[in-house]
Amino acid sequence: MLKAVPRVFGLAVVCLIAAGCASSAVRFPNATPVTPKEVPAELYTPSGTGRFPGVVLLHGCHGVSASTRQWARWFKERGYVALVVDSWAARGIKEDCSPTSPDIVNTERFDDAVGALRFLHSRSDVDRDHVGVIGWSNGGAFAMALVNGPSQERARQRGVVMPEPGYRAAVGFYPGGCSSLIGQLAVRPLLVLIGASDDWTAAGPCVQMAESMRQRGADVSVVLYPGAFHYFDVEGQARTFLSDVVKDDRTGALGATVAYDSSADADAHRRVSEFFGYHLRRQLSMTPARVEPRVASDGRAEQR
Repeated sequence: MLKAVPRVFGLAVVCLIAAGCASSAVRFPNATPVTPKEVPAELYTPSGTGRFPGVVLLHGCHGVSASTRQWARWFKERGYVALVVDSWAARGIKEDCSPTSPDIVNTERFDDAVGALRFLHSRSDVDRDHVGVIGWSNGGAFAMALVNGPSQERARQRGVVMPEPGYRAAVGFYPGGCSSLIGQLAVRPLLVLIGASDDWTAAGPCVQMAESMRQRGADVSVVLYPGAFHYFDVEGQARTFLSDVVKDDRTGALGATVAYDSSADADAHRRVSEFFGYHLRRQLSMTPARVEPRVASDGRAEQR
């Protein structure tokens, strides 16, 4: 199943001003057969020498944001090589949230992430056996797909083969697409973090997906944050109703609430640290708690 790592485009030496000179601009070919697309990305590398675990970051429908870069720096400070993939810049678009945004074929972002994994595998400072993926909203859907067995099989049928050993673990923040994965099976550990009040990507299907997968032995956990909305980890995001975002692709329904939630954000950072610390940093003495969502008597989602 292991394919040869394709030619990697050269690294740019220009420091990204927007990232405070904390990253380098790089480009790599995605994994689309025959006509791979060149994808720009931002690479954050920790100080020191050696082989570091890696994390690929997949942005939401609004594209790479200050929050995405903040997460990348957070990973870098904790000893990870972090790669922020810019799927929209690769296609010459700014966003994919509004009804007027262009349609992007579902397989393209999956192929971008496989190309990103190949890119990290080509680097001497990355421990190829310990690379994870994390995504937000639209990117969260693909983070889940990248560790979903049936999704990988469909990719293989298109000629896209995940380089071994693949992504070791995945995190999805308020991901879309949970309903499409009910009845399927994650083959690597998966952590989903979502607001119980999210009216853009509802928490219910993610809970159903996790329960369905766990019944068949998958390592899938879901954390529901009571009262939290989409973008709960975007520091400084005021509670706002976005009237021009597509909430449901099937019906074309518009509008969703976004808001920062400091307590949910702090807990999410802690859980991501523990989850990737266990699965990517070989901290075998640490056992991440499995979180099983339940509903309180007053209807509020809780976690335990």
